[in-house]
Amino acid sequence: MKKPVTINDIARELNITAATVSRALSNHREISAATKEIVRQAAIRLDYNPNKVASSLRSGKTNIIGVLIPTAEHIFFGSVIHGISNAASMNGYEVLIYQSNESEQFEKKGINAFLNARVDGILASIAKDTRDFSHFSYVKEKNVPIAFFDRFNDSLGISSVCIDDYRGAFLAAESLIKEGYKRIAYISGPLHIKTFSERVRGYKDALEQYDMNFDPGLIYNGDISIEAGRNAIKAFFKLERKPDAICAVEDFTALGALKELKGMGINVPGDVGVIGFCNDLFSEHISPSLSTVDQQTVAMGEEAFELIHKLIKDGHKNQRVHRKVLEPIIVLRESSKRT
Repeated sequence: MKKPVTINDIARELNITAATVSRALSNHREISAATKEIVRQAAIRLDYNPNKVASSLRSGKTNIIGVLIPTAEHIFFGSVIHGISNAASMNGYEVLIYQSNESEQFEKKGINAFLNARVDGILASIAKDTRDFSHFSYVKEKNVPIAFFDRFNDSLGISSVCIDDYRGAFLAAESLIKEGYKRIAYISGPLHIKTFSERVRGYKDALEQYDMNFDPGLIYNGDISIEAGRNAIKAFFKLERKPDAICAVEDFTALGALKELKGMGINVPGDVGVIGFCNDLFSEHISPSLSTVDQQTVAMGEEAFELIHKLIKDGHKNQRVHRKVLEPIIVLRESSKRT
């Protein structure tokens, strides 16, 4: 097997010192642009691959970002990762992904895996089953930069990037009201996660603003799944006064609601309107196509990387908590349009 090319090989090729080669490859300010280019061309010609482990030991940096996601089943998180990865690559970082499977136990394992890999920073979206958040506080105590995206807990003093969940749910409920629906139900996610409690608050405030009575019986506490959407419809349609519209916490829950309504022979949107939240890829391809709220997923990923990159560069100089809130975009399709 061919021996790997080293900095010494490049130095011999160019008749310069290994120290000069090393500085040129690390873009040292004392090395001229012309020398840097000569060294770069020689590195390409000789097929030089830097020893990243050795480099990270010298610099204390791995140029790796750990990204913790609740699930890989939702296209939403894949799209956010796309944004993170693109921005990371442009800045010389690689991305290490860990899936928590919506489990607090696996989430903690993921955090430990990132710390053991000595990542430069961690981006995390909280699992729906997580009640104990001490592992995130531990990352802060270890002085490892960390930020949340999408799902967050603002009591931890950790920076975050998210959509305006309150505004998104308000717009979703408002769109149903403007279509003439009078009795609007809501299928929520786990309310201990602020992302989901804010959506419920937006729904309630939309009803209040349009002088519609709020009925606590029209909120179903779900768990972000197709099955939760199905079960919610079964529960709602046992009520004496049934809803004529459904706001769902996210698109998979809305899909479950649509499937159950269809199975019951209920016309959507004629009898019951449905709107989701996320604008997942499938939402425009089902029948009826699903009205929803676009969360600007790629932009969220790009902003998440920019945030963690800033925290990494600032180190301990700036401990201020940063909040980046993106604007939701309402997307109206067949499932909620009466007019």
